[in-house]
Amino acid sequence: MSRRLAVGSKGKRRFKKGPQAPRMRQLEQLQRQMSDAQDSLAETTVTATAGGGAVTIEMTGTQELRSIKIKPEVVDPEDVEMLEDLVMAAFKEAQTKSRQLAAERLTPLAGGLDIPGLF
Repeated sequence: MSRRLAVGSKGKRRFKKGPQAPRMRQLEQLQRQMSDAQDSLAETTVTATAGGGAVTIEMTGTQELRSIKIKPEVVDPEDVEMLEDLVMAAFKEAQTKSRQLAAERLTPLAGGLDIPGLF
């Protein structure tokens, strides 16, 4: 069975009438909504801190690292390991917040779709 496609006036593919046409339109709409949500996540920033604000990390909703800020008073050449731990803790918190944000925005769009590993 082959799909019947028609090219719209703006060059977009659209499905001709048939039993699957409404479902295909829904999938195309879902694809647009997911793309818009991804764009929004890329523009949204989450912030996480560690050590009472000694280390601050900013990350987008798509988990792109935007900035790392370290207060000068926590930089101790004699205790680099402590600073490494603070950076790691702030990074993990930012990553968790970013994933939660993505799940909050994308899960409603997925509706009843059961896609393992989506979030």
